[in-house]
Amino acid sequence: MSPRLIIISGSSGSGKSSALRLLEDEGYYCVDNLPPRMMADFAREVLQHADYDRFKGIAVCIDARAISPEQQGESSSLQQILKTRDSLVIFLDAQPHILLKRFSETRRRHPHAGSNNSLPEAITRERRHLEFIAAQADLLIDTTSLSPRELRDAITRRIVERRDGLSIMIESFAFKRGMPTDADFVFDARGLSNPYWEESLRPLTGLDQPVQQFLEADPKTLTIYDRIKTFITETLPDFNNSDRSYLTIAIGCTGGQHRSVYLAEKLHSHVVKLYPSTQLRHRHLVAGETS
Repeated sequence: MSPRLIIISGSSGSGKSSALRLLEDEGYYCVDNLPPRMMADFAREVLQHADYDRFKGIAVCIDARAISPEQQGESSSLQQILKTRDSLVIFLDAQPHILLKRFSETRRRHPHAGSNNSLPEAITRERRHLEFIAAQADLLIDTTSLSPRELRDAITRRIVERRDGLSIMIESFAFKRGMPTDADFVFDARGLSNPYWEESLRPLTGLDQPVQQFLEADPKTLTIYDRIKTFITETLPDFNNSDRSYLTIAIGCTGGQHRSVYLAEKLHSHVVKLYPSTQLRHRHLVAGETS
């Protein structure tokens, strides 16, 4: 069941506006850059008023420029609204070099840019300013390698179509493109035999049977998988019984094509039996990449 109040925040250039537009398309009442001091009264008005029952819920985007240092205190109105029952706090972010590239390409002015600091300094300042929200977010989304369409798909899968209970995402990724900052658990598959060095397997992926047979021929592969499966199986009940609503499990190898894809697929086939709504994603699955 989708939450009634969704709070979106994050770095400028990370996709907050795109996420808000998608939620509006999905039937949420959306407000962009609402001053935090108005959040409590606004939420009470909209959540309790019958005129808003026709909407799935409310989605509010919070901009770093509207947050003053005193609003980060434990007793502040913003802190209280972040802990509101039936609410979801989403924090979007991307690697600094990607944010820098996006602003350079669009030629937009960064909200924290000024005559006394550069664009990289503005990005760093904003990230520090938003740390307290990121620390309390229910769901972190790293948009570093996401296209606008992929971001929309991620929002749809994890929020709009979310079922009751723990929402689990299992994903493979490429270490050479950076570790995902939105993962709760990260496992490293680079210690396994690498199919890339077999010329016939190089253009294939962990989805292909020849690659799977190659990996399973090495006893170390199943040993590592069993360790990951045991840890995740024993950990999931604790997450499910806590206040956490979202869990992201990432498995990486060099290029995100062979080893990590194989392990993510295998782990997903196990976890989905325990939690049927578990999702699977291959972040960097591109034929021909080193794995």
